[in-house]
Amino acid sequence: MSTARPEREHGRALLDDLLPPLLARGDVDVAPMFGSHGARVRGKMFAFVSTAGDLVVKVTEQRATELEDSDTGARMEMRGRVMREWIAVPQTHLDAWPVILAEACTYVESRLPTDRPGTRTEPA
Repeated sequence: MSTARPEREHGRALLDDLLPPLLARGDVDVAPMFGSHGARVRGKMFAFVSTAGDLVVKVTEQRATELEDSDTGARMEMRGRVMREWIAVPQTHLDAWPVILAEACTYVESRLPTDRPGTRTEPA
């Protein structure tokens, strides 16, 4: 008997449907996170599905505030601490998921150093 929550499973399926364009980039992959799986860019997590089935993404603090103010999402809370840049977007706002997912990927990638192994910063 499966102990997986139907909400989370449905959210995972929705996320899986949105990932192919990002996975095609070559620097995005899927990895385990908090009993689910999430999307990473160059090894850094930018999105996952919560137990409730919401899309949880890392965006700028300003963007998180905009999403919260428009009732599109709510800041993620972990162990009683509100996360400044992590926002949960419920399935009721599924139409916003593709854009927010792409924004999260772009944001997290922009914060990564350009001299990580496998990337070239100057001529050999």
